[in-house]
Amino acid sequence: MDEDDNISNSDIIIDDEDDDDQQHQDNRRQQQSTGRDRNHDDDESSDVELPTAYELQFQLANVASRSANSAGGSTSSSGGSGSAATDASSRTSRNAAGTGTGGLSGRGAGNSPFHDWDSQSTTPRSSQTNVEETSDASAGNSGAKPSFFFGTSSFILRSRKEVAALINRECCRGSPTPDLDSIMDTLFNPGTPIDNPDNIEWIRWLIAGGRTPKEFVKIVRSYDNHAKCGLVWVPHVVAYRCRTCGISPCMSICRDCFKKGNHTNHDFNMFLSQAGGACDCGDTSVMKAEGFCSDHGINNRVNRDPVPNNLLAVAEAIMPKLLFRLLQHFREHSDASLQAHTVTSYSCEAFANMLIDLNNMGEIMRKVMTRTLINADVYSYFMETPCQDTRNGRFLKANREKYEDAVNRFPNPEPPDEYRDLPALGNKLVHTTLLEEFIFWTFKFEFPQTLVCFLLNMLPDQDYKEHLTRTFVMHYSRIPSVLEMSRDPDTLSNRVVHMSVQLFSNESLALKMVNELSLLHVMIISLKLMMSKILIQNTLHDPAKNFHFVIDCTRQVMKDHCYWPLVSDFNNVLSHESVALVFLRDDNLIDMWFQFLQMLQGMNVNVRETASHVEFEPNSYYAAFSCELEASAYPMWSIISHLQDGTHAHLAKKIINYCVTTLHEWLDSIYFREPKLSLEEMMQASFHFPLHRYLAAFVCQAVTKMGISLSEVLPSRPDILPLLMIHPLRVQVFPLMRPI
Repeated sequence: MDEDDNISNSDIIIDDEDDDDQQHQDNRRQQQSTGRDRNHDDDESSDVELPTAYELQFQLANVASRSANSAGGSTSSSGGSGSAATDASSRTSRNAAGTGTGGLSGRGAGNSPFHDWDSQSTTPRSSQTNVEETSDASAGNSGAKPSFFFGTSSFILRSRKEVAALINRECCRGSPTPDLDSIMDTLFNPGTPIDNPDNIEWIRWLIAGGRTPKEFVKIVRSYDNHAKCGLVWVPHVVAYRCRTCGISPCMSICRDCFKKGNHTNHDFNMFLSQAGGACDCGDTSVMKAEGFCSDHGINNRVNRDPVPNNLLAVAEAIMPKLLFRLLQHFREHSDASLQAHTVTSYSCEAFANMLIDLNNMGEIMRKVMTRTLINADVYSYFMETPCQDTRNGRFLKANREKYEDAVNRFPNPEPPDEYRDLPALGNKLVHTTLLEEFIFWTFKFEFPQTLVCFLLNMLPDQDYKEHLTRTFVMHYSRIPSVLEMSRDPDTLSNRVVHMSVQLFSNESLALKMVNELSLLHVMIISLKLMMSKILIQNTLHDPAKNFHFVIDCTRQVMKDHCYWPLVSDFNNVLSHESVALVFLRDDNLIDMWFQFLQMLQGMNVNVRETASHVEFEPNSYYAAFSCELEASAYPMWSIISHLQDGTHAHLAKKIINYCVTTLHEWLDSIYFREPKLSLEEMMQASFHFPLHRYLAAFVCQAVTKMGISLSEVLPSRPDILPLLMIHPLRVQVFPLMRPI
């Protein structure tokens, strides 16, 4: 993609010619003097006047106020028209006064969208000015009053480029920035939809600081010095995976990085991404440096000139409110139905894409965004600042209450009593940064694609990545509830994995989450809680004496593979040797894992029908086989892959002992005491015995790879082996049996 293609509104026309400006001013004066409607299309987008662009948006909000106070409004309007129709010398004089004193001119301040749009004044201009001055003095603003409104001639006829340049100079002077604050109150006010294209375009121009957006992008990118690609793609995009270069099995790179790298004679494949992903080129925690392309890697960073102080002055000033506006959108629609979540997510797509465009400018702009997202002081300011008794203030207060209600209503996990004190299993979520609340809305709105891509695009910033991973883990136990309530669990599963795989593929980061936030405990407990809701009594052997409970494979959770994101993440973290060793050394983790495997042991019992023809076979068999493969076999092979020699022989013996002990408990729970079957028992069988498979796999690995003798790992009780052999043998002969 060409770098200019990242500007969504690339057809911006900029005309700085004096003749065009003068013509535009003459047209405006003619409209004011004749009283014609100002709602017209301006071909010169850079010269679009702010009051004209917003007049219709605020017309309905202001009409009641103007009607109730028609006398005062007429006086103000009349004064505005007369002022606009004066000669050039009077305009010059008025410009100087407006800029120097911040006084009102043109239209009355009551019609100015730079004011809080609910605080329309009905007093005469002289009284209004006194009220404003008194208010500013009592607030101790000390010159912080905005130097212009839309009605003042200081800015009324300026182009976007000129206004942005003036705002940039204000930001470079440092706090306070009353003019920018007034603009942001308009751009982000609750009366304007978040996807308003004129607002979004104004934001682009303001951040550009007096340059065109295209020029600004090129300048910012000239200071980019990133080492990682980080390109994010959505599902059904072609990507590459090189097993020769990969450290993590989930490693993937984009097409451009693969073509620019050297993967000759490597073990690679091209695949169609099902869940979406992000390019790992340049990330030494996921792939080897020799696989990096020519554009990425620490060796490709060059010494660049220092970034000018004024280049990102407006971006740094505007970013907090810019990100908070997106949060307000999700707060506002948090009480919508599940069906409306898609509409809510789609309606902010243009705004989120604008933020993604900012991130794509490179490392220095990304840093501005990530610092704001993870800054607790920024979030504290928005949450603790009292809401004024204005329309805007009441809107913010209502949204804050909606957010608090959404947090309180969000499903909480019910972990075992001994794990209730784990930070990530708390019964209430507490947010301290913008990023943490963004993650909450990501869960609440079922991982909208736009929001997921926005959050993932900033992963090249390592500090941000750690904060994002930590926040994701703190919300992780809510994933089962979100999946169970979803109307489209298949799509949701892919989007969950789209995010989680980027976070857990980094071994050092995954290990840090395991040690600090008990990630393995959270994953296993979450999986157990999901499956414990769909247990039924096992029917193997004598149902009257069988008190073992197994997963019901006919339930929607199984058919929709709602468990897949959880077991996929668990398998991902177990692919890291350091994490797998933590698992093997923790008796509580092993015990919980084997409790989960017991839920799969003997599930989906098949009964041979001899009396009548079965026209349609049940489809639960597919759900059962898929579950055992994904939730049992894959983690088993991940663990075994780290037990290749005698170094960890004691850990292998521990797993085998747990297998034997758990099998003892299972045989007792199904009341199987003798190695023989009745005729009735011969007519039923289950194909799913993960405990047997674990015992066989780990015994084989211990004997063949780790130098352990068979006598050391076989059960000590001689009567247990025949009991253990019956069910696997039963699986072998069941398909060959004929009805008697």
